[in-house]
Parts: sequence; C-alpha cells; structure tokens
Amino acid sequence: MNGDPTLQQRYETVLARIRAACTAAARAPDAVSLLAVSKTFDASAVLALAALGQRAFAESYLQEALDKISRCASERPDPALEWHFIGPIQSNKTRPIAETFSWVHSVERDKIARRLSEQRPASLPPLNVCVQVNVSGEASKSGCAPDEALDLARAVAALPGLRLRGVMAIPEPTDDVARQRAQFAAVRAVFDRVRAAGLDVDTLSMGMSDDLEAAIAEGSTCVRVGTALFGRRG
Repeated sequence: MNGDPTLQQRYETVLARIRAACTAAARAPDAVSLLAVSKTFDASAVLALAALGQRAFAESYLQEALDKISRCASERPDPALEWHFIGPIQSNKTRPIAETFSWVHSVERDKIARRLSEQRPASLPPLNVCVQVNVSGEASKSGCAPDEALDLARAVAALPGLRLRGVMAIPEPTDDVARQRAQFAAVRAVFDRVRAAGLDVDTLSMGMSDDLEAAIAEGSTCVRVGTALFGRRG
C-alpha cells in the first residue's frame, strides 16, 4: 500500500470529516485526535499511513501487534510511532502489553489494571489507561458497567505504573444518528462523573468510521478509525 493514492485520499477525507464535525459542534479543530485502527492490516499499511503523517495506531490482537510493532520499529525508528491497545485483555497477556504499548483503552477490571501496573517497566513512563465502559450492556461487548466505572477509575489512578487518562466505549452499532448520540451522551456522562470526582482525565475515546460525527458532537476527544482509512477487512 506504500504510495497508494487511495490511502492518501482516505486519510485526507477522514481528517476533513473530523474537522467538519468539530466545526459543527463549535469545538476547536484540534480538539479530537485520530487513532488509526490497523488491526488485520500489515506493517506496510501502517508505514504507508505513517509516511502521510499519522503517528498513533491501535491494535486488538496481541501477537499480530507485537510482530507489526517490531517490523515498524526496524523500518521507521524515527519518529517513533505511538501504539495503543484497544482489544480485550486476558490476564496472561498483560506483560507484553505493559512492556510494549504506550496506551491501553480497554481496562475493564481491577485485576487487569494491577497486573499492567506491576509489569510496566520502570524504565518507561506510566502506561496511559482508559477505563472501558459497556454502555449498551451487550453480552458480547467488553467493559465494566457504567455504575462501576468510577470505582475502577479510582483504582487505576492509584496504581504507580499507570496514568488514568479517561473513558473508552464501543456502543451498539446503529445507523440511527439519534441513537448514536444518545449512547455517546451516556458515555460522556460517565466521563463527567469521573472528572467531577476529582480525577484528572482528559480522554474520551469513542467514535469509529461510521459514527465519528455523532461521537464528536457528544464530546469525543479521540476517534478510532480503521475501515474508513484502510478499507474493508477481509
């Protein structure tokens, strides 16, 4: 995909969508960051997008991610890319996540938070963490219940190897914009409760290819986009 003009067009289109959504919501154009979800796409796709200026990439599958991160680091060490883990986390996978990633958006249990903190190398800065909330209550979705989020956020904030940054959610997919906004508003309410409790949070990670406008309208600070950048996954 290196040098593929279609990738550049997609990238520019996504950035334009983000800017337009910020304008529509009376927010600053730089109020929302783009996280490129590169899971299932190879290192060449990441490197091609990095060549266009993208720095932050997200992965969900650990072994795939580790191989990809290693290759990207060897081929493009400077400036370094920023890697975010956004998938479900099993207890036996916390060490490589803690050792490799800069961000984890998918902490849903105190046990996982404690393991990540204990296994974060002292030579690295604290791991940036978002608490994942299952706002739609779907059995198939990861995340804590909305009414458990504040306690989990407090637990994360107290751990020395972690830095609490905010809240993440993947609401139930829908084409109904009103429904999209209602779900994102519920996530924003969780974020506001965490902040009102005195915790220093700045990141509301919500919104994807099909609903980023609704997410930005409801306060998202980070949209996670894969399909609109890289195309449909096989």
